[in-house]
Amino acid sequence: MPPLRNSGPLFPEAERPDHAGQYRLGPVLGSGGMGVVHLATSDSGLCLAVKVVHDDHAADPEFRARFRQEVAAARRVSGAFTAPVVDADPEADRPWMATLFIDGPTLSDRVKQGGPLGVEELRRLASGLAEALRDIHRAGVVHRDLKPGNVLLAADGPKVIDFGISRPADSDLRTETGRLIGTPPFMAPEQFQRPREVGPAADVFALGAVLVHAATGRGPFDSDSPYIVAYQVVHDEPELTGVPEALAPLLRGCLAKDPAERPTADELMGRLRGVAEPGAAAGIAGAGAVGLVPAQRRRVPGAETAPALGAATDAPTHRSARREKTKEKAKGTGKGAGKGTGKDGGRRRGLRWAVALPLLVTVAAGTLVGVRVWGGGPDSIGPAADERSRTFRPWEATLAEGAGERRSPLCTASGTDLYCSGPGVPLARLDADGGTAVWSAHADGGRADESRAPLPSGGLVLAANGDGSRLEAYRPAGGDVVWGASLAGGVQVVPAGGTVLLVSPRGGQARALDGATGRQLWSTRIGGAGTRWLAAGAGSSAGASAETAYTATPAADGRSTVVGAVRAADGTVLWTRRVPGLLEPVGATGDALLLLSADLDGYTDAVVRVDLADRAADVRRVPLAAPLDQAQAAVAGDVVYVVGVGGTLLAVDTARSDGAAGTAGADRARLWRLETEVTRTSRPVVADGRVLLTAGDGRLLAVDAARGTLLGQTRPRTAGGRYPFTASLPAPVVIGPRVIAGVPDGSVFAVDATEPADW
Repeated sequence: MPPLRNSGPLFPEAERPDHAGQYRLGPVLGSGGMGVVHLATSDSGLCLAVKVVHDDHAADPEFRARFRQEVAAARRVSGAFTAPVVDADPEADRPWMATLFIDGPTLSDRVKQGGPLGVEELRRLASGLAEALRDIHRAGVVHRDLKPGNVLLAADGPKVIDFGISRPADSDLRTETGRLIGTPPFMAPEQFQRPREVGPAADVFALGAVLVHAATGRGPFDSDSPYIVAYQVVHDEPELTGVPEALAPLLRGCLAKDPAERPTADELMGRLRGVAEPGAAAGIAGAGAVGLVPAQRRRVPGAETAPALGAATDAPTHRSARREKTKEKAKGTGKGAGKGTGKDGGRRRGLRWAVALPLLVTVAAGTLVGVRVWGGGPDSIGPAADERSRTFRPWEATLAEGAGERRSPLCTASGTDLYCSGPGVPLARLDADGGTAVWSAHADGGRADESRAPLPSGGLVLAANGDGSRLEAYRPAGGDVVWGASLAGGVQVVPAGGTVLLVSPRGGQARALDGATGRQLWSTRIGGAGTRWLAAGAGSSAGASAETAYTATPAADGRSTVVGAVRAADGTVLWTRRVPGLLEPVGATGDALLLLSADLDGYTDAVVRVDLADRAADVRRVPLAAPLDQAQAAVAGDVVYVVGVGGTLLAVDTARSDGAAGTAGADRARLWRLETEVTRTSRPVVADGRVLLTAGDGRLLAVDAARGTLLGQTRPRTAGGRYPFTASLPAPVVIGPRVIAGVPDGSVFAVDATEPADW
């Protein structure tokens, strides 16, 4: 292989042959239509799988864009169910991506070599892949190419690989545009009929096809011709002969022609809990077969897993550490009965006992956190389940010091950790499982800045001190302050990857700090008065670079806005463009910047999409049916969810519009509108197919993101019936199966994200 050049100034030794960047390439693990995957090692000996794009595709801008999208999507999704991205260079002469090497066969190879899977083996595979899809969809990613060859059977459960990749070289079938996105036997009907409208339901369809293949050794629509396969996928019923009786109804639901009739990944997980547990039904595979698809995250005392390759020693170490952490968290924690919701509205409910366990936990500086935990029913999942698959037990905690004023705590997530701030408590780390305090900081003067939520950056967590005059960075492990920086009033704090931007609202002065050390990286003037900043990771969807920040500077007359992108690491302005309208950036995807447009009275009247791949292209503008006051938004894929004062919540698919006001394209783009009848709400949060927001009276609401129907809401939580005014309400936080909210009575509570109807 010719030498591969890293596009950056580092690692000059990578210019020698047989390298991708600084990684030495080893044997070929496999190849496909886009590139070749090599086994490789880092300088420290970490075993990696490195994908290098084929030479002819490297010269194709479209393939490069797809590869960038794949890298961004893989980085966006949790490594718990995928191969974590270690490094990548989409801009190299031969673009490449390095992921952690996963020691295990593909599902395709497993079925070829060992035949169809047994019932229990199949159930565990289905549960693992449903968990993976839930994680992928929560990140705003649609895989579009889930198939047996893209499922690795690792020691700690199945892993989904190959994100956002199109392989036209692997198939002679073409869509109208000449490109096939996916693999025909595992594609959903809408991928052939309406490829621009493909959503998470397409992955559920693919999961059904993958499980039929695993159960029978063939797909539900197999044929020698991809054209016949496509016809059968769209028009014929799936062939399920040989599928275990216990799983057939579930897979038939996954393979429904109408995307709206398929279960979500969450619903799949609930229904799979109703399938027979190990040993509970005849026909379950023996131990030899079960071992081929490992019981996910099951820890057998004294057992050790050795890597197949000596060079891969570091890779299983990461898996073992994760399982040990899960085991420690699960000690002494009850599990509730699994639940699922079908189209007929039927539910499996474990009996819930109304058990309230009050706890008072003493934490730093004398602050008390009161916790109540509601128990679940008997364990219906079995010993192989971990914290992700057990039914979550709701809890409520109070950040308080004495009998002072109660206000809504502001919370954020950093990985699986929960951080909150409130009156008298600049920052507290809470256990997301039960709400108990790990540690808490104390505010001098008894108050904390109530306008800023904690922000993770550089492996630390940032929070304002008691009077809001300083930004302090706390170490997650013990809560000690690592560094601090002065913080003037009105300064916007924008975390962009490992960089923290401090932006003045007057004059556009921006200062960048290293998130890990607090060292100033640069200081310059960008934009001007009224410039709005957005970190690509904030409210953004898959494909947006966390190291990029976007700006929007309004013209003096309010009739246009200069939008642009800034590289956070060095302050380089990457591009600017003047766009009609008074615009505020609300999110980004891999190929678009999404903004809200306001009229001269400040009412939001449109959603605007700026193409990042071709910024000279026409701006897409989707006018709203009626203007919204004080609008806030969240982004998931190409869809923008907007809520205004008065509780109007609506969804706009920016990819469906041709940009002309009043056209059928704009009508298609306006997906749905819901009147929540809530006077004021938080910024919406989109997770796992649900739009979540809090109300001024402390309610948490969940809305179906696809249909715009209310799924559930909690009871109001106010401070003695009072509604303390705050400039903005805290947005909910999602960590695994939990949705967490801070409310006006001063408490933080968590409920099961998968069952809003039971809130």
